[in-house]
Amino acid sequence: MNAWDHPLIKKGMPLQLEKRRARIAAGERPLGWKVGLGAPAAMARLGITGPAVGYLMQRALVLSGGTVSFAGWTTPVAEAEICVRMATDLRGGATPETAFAAIKEILPAIELADFDPPPTPDNLDVVLEGDIYQRHVVLCGNTRFGGGLAGLTSRLFRRGQEVSHTTDPEALTGKLTDIVAHVANTLAAFGEKLSAGDVIITGSITPPIMIEADETEIGHALDPIGEVSVNFTRD
Repeated sequence: MNAWDHPLIKKGMPLQLEKRRARIAAGERPLGWKVGLGAPAAMARLGITGPAVGYLMQRALVLSGGTVSFAGWTTPVAEAEICVRMATDLRGGATPETAFAAIKEILPAIELADFDPPPTPDNLDVVLEGDIYQRHVVLCGNTRFGGGLAGLTSRLFRRGQEVSHTTDPEALTGKLTDIVAHVANTLAAFGEKLSAGDVIITGSITPPIMIEADETEIGHALDPIGEVSVNFTRD
C-alpha cells in the first residue's frame, strides 16, 4: 500500500488541500510544501509508512532574524530543517533520481509550529486538515545549487549555545530525494502538483524543540551554506 492510501490520510488530505485552494482563491500566494511526522519512531507510533505532507503559504514566511509572537499558541515548537527549492515541475511517478534532477537548490530553514493536539493513530486526519501544525517558516537567503548534501553540517543554537551538531542531516528525516519524490507522488494522488519554484521543508533534523517560556530566539546553521534565526515574544 502506498503511504498516501492510509485511510486517514485519504480522509484528511482532501480537506487540507480544499482549504489551501480556498486561501489561494481569496488572494493568498502559495510558497510550497512541508513534511511532518516523518521520524521513524513517529511513523511507527502513528501506523504510517511515509511522512505526512502539508503546505506553506507566503504569509507564513518570516525573514531570518525576524520576530514571531506566540500569543494564542498552545505548544510552540521549532524544527531545524533543510529547505529544497524546485527547478522544474515534478509529477506523479517520481523517483529519487527524477527528484534529484528537479531540485534547483537547498538552504537552511526553521519551521515554527503549534503542536496541538498531539498526533495519535486516530486523529491523523484532523492533524492533516490543520496543516500539520504549520504556523511559520524562516528561510535563509544563502543557497547551494543542486540537491547534494555532501560536506554539510547542521548546528542548532538555543539560549546562545550550540545544542546539536550533525554531519548527517538525513539521519532522522530519511533521504532528501526520497522525501521530494514522496511529496510529488502524494500531491499527484490528490490532484495537485509539485511545481517549479515551490519550496519544500523536508523534516526536522533533530527531535522537535519545545520552546520554553523564557526562550527568546533559536538559530540553525547549515554550514557552509549559511545560518537562519528567529526571535520570539509572547505578546
